[in-house]
Amino acid sequence: MTADFSLIRSSFAAVQPHGPQVTEYFYDHLFAHHPEVRPLFAAHLDEQRDRLWAALGALVANLENAETLAGMLQNLGRRHAGYGAVAAHYPAVGASLIASLRHFAGDEWTPAAEESWTAVYGVISNAMVAAGETAPS
Repeated sequence: MTADFSLIRSSFAAVQPHGPQVTEYFYDHLFAHHPEVRPLFAAHLDEQRDRLWAALGALVANLENAETLAGMLQNLGRRHAGYGAVAAHYPAVGASLIASLRHFAGDEWTPAAEESWTAVYGVISNAMVAAGETAPS
């Protein structure tokens, strides 16, 4: 599976006008399909939604900047480990992310776009899990 960065950027551009709705949909989907992760999050998600949206934007903006992207993912992975996230949580997050993007991307969402996002999320989650596993407890 390979990632086409132009498809990542165009599909993300298609969802950008819906930013707050995308992250709301994401958390609704995540908690509906994986209620076991709900305790890892604050009761009110406004700040978390904003942080998620900002992180997605930063990741898309830095897709081709490996050094910056690696640093971002290591920091995110360590922080998430501190919140109690473990490797088993990442597939659920990925499924909810893909579902959210698919829901809002309209015609920009194609099988190739989904394949690209799935590939990119695999890299993201692997880097975050690795960083989380080396984070001090």
